Amino acid sequence: MSTVAMTEPIAVSSPRPRARMAGAVYLLTFLSFYVLFKPVSRRLSLLAAVVSLAGVTVGVLAPFRLVPPGVNSLVFFGFYCLLIASLIFRSTFLPRGLAALMAFAGLGWLTFLLPSLASRLYPYVLAPGLVGEGALTLWLLVKGVDAERWNEQASGT
Repeated sequence: MSTVAMTEPIAVSSPRPRARMAGAVYLLTFLSFYVLFKPVSRRLSLLAAVVSLAGVTVGVLAPFRLVPPGVNSLVFFGFYCLLIASLIFRSTFLPRGLAALMAFAGLGWLTFLLPSLASRLYPYVLAPGLVGEGALTLWLLVKGVDAERWNEQASGT
């Protein structure tokens, strides 16, 4: 059997399973962040997870008009980014510069509290999120965390 014949069903398969897998990984991200930042502050880390899940819930329900008009899921992610920024700042295992970038991302998403402001600043208002969350993602992929300091902070809680 040729390689083309073996991969063809995957290439033409429904995007639904891929979307579900992406959704599951996305949810796992919030839970992985909870576990990662739990040594810094269990309550703040849990709050960040709950706020992010609320944002996902609003994002899913909004197209069905099941949330009040004017409620934007990006606002939840603004608070989420600010909470993560606080956790990074208080941690000993990630650089504080990432905290500043995540705070920048959070402030960008919070412009959606005022839809008229967000629409005037669009698409530039997306840049803080791209910079802050992108920097954190790249840092975690390339450097990870200082495991020794994470273990020290985890043993202190």
